[in-house]
Amino acid sequence: MAKRRKGRPINGVLLLDKPYEMSSNHALQAVKRIYFAQKAGHTGALDPLATGMLPICLGEGTKFSQFLLDTDKTYQVTAKLGIRTTTSDADGEVVSEKPVEVSNEQLAAALDSFRGTTQQVPSMYSALKYQGQPLYKYAREGIDVPREARDITVFSLELLRFEHDEVELNIHVSKGTYIRTIVDDLGELLGCGAHVADLRRLAVGSYPIDKMVTLAQLEALLEQAKQQDITPSELLDPLLLPMQSAVEGMPAVYVDDMSANFLRHGNPVQAYQAPMEGSVQVYIGEDESDEQAEFIGVGVINDDGQVAPKRIVVV
Repeated sequence: MAKRRKGRPINGVLLLDKPYEMSSNHALQAVKRIYFAQKAGHTGALDPLATGMLPICLGEGTKFSQFLLDTDKTYQVTAKLGIRTTTSDADGEVVSEKPVEVSNEQLAAALDSFRGTTQQVPSMYSALKYQGQPLYKYAREGIDVPREARDITVFSLELLRFEHDEVELNIHVSKGTYIRTIVDDLGELLGCGAHVADLRRLAVGSYPIDKMVTLAQLEALLEQAKQQDITPSELLDPLLLPMQSAVEGMPAVYVDDMSANFLRHGNPVQAYQAPMEGSVQVYIGEDESDEQAEFIGVGVINDDGQVAPKRIVVV
């Protein structure tokens, strides 16, 4: 007999404003507890020293977390010039200290070299895996492992402030870009070294910053529900964004109930006006004007031009 899952089958995406010095996993577990959710997963770790947007997927929403992993991100970062550290952030040991003699013109030229598509070697203190282990585990043991440079894109890089030995930037980057590596490379270009003093993630994909909530706000809602003697879900669930928000911008196709049943059993189906290739959102409904259309998951166009199931919601 299958073991019954603890918690309730709540589905959706919560935009958590992760606090400083908390790991992404601890933040995830806190949200899972507050929502008393059966399943929860985050969409890519945010450093403990970083704050900001951490989408938490609940229930069937966890099936679409990978799509958020692959989307672009926006950060606000403060770089401290003159000090280079082992981890390229304030948590590391100091490697070198040099005087800061950087002009506005030198900084502007250095920043410009990061814009557009370049190659980046991942930090040894990243969660990227080598032979099944994250790089940061090797780094903590003093072991340096080979890492291949990979293409990244800096869509925009805006200088917000340059005062003495601090540089504050707003950076919009492609997936897999390490801000600490950009800051470390910037310090080397300027000849003085640098590390991340403060990092905040402002956006993941097109998710709006004003939809973020803190753990303190969630805990306050729990207490409010207790005081009002109501079910916590009445106050908490309205904060969730729909599962399909994780795949916003992906082409959508619409199928009938019979086709949806085929998809749920692992079979491909024909869909009207489906694209020639790639992944698609799948809805039960007439078309995009159908306000009652039901999202049932993500499919992929196979070689026969049919929609094959990729991530389908279980109801």
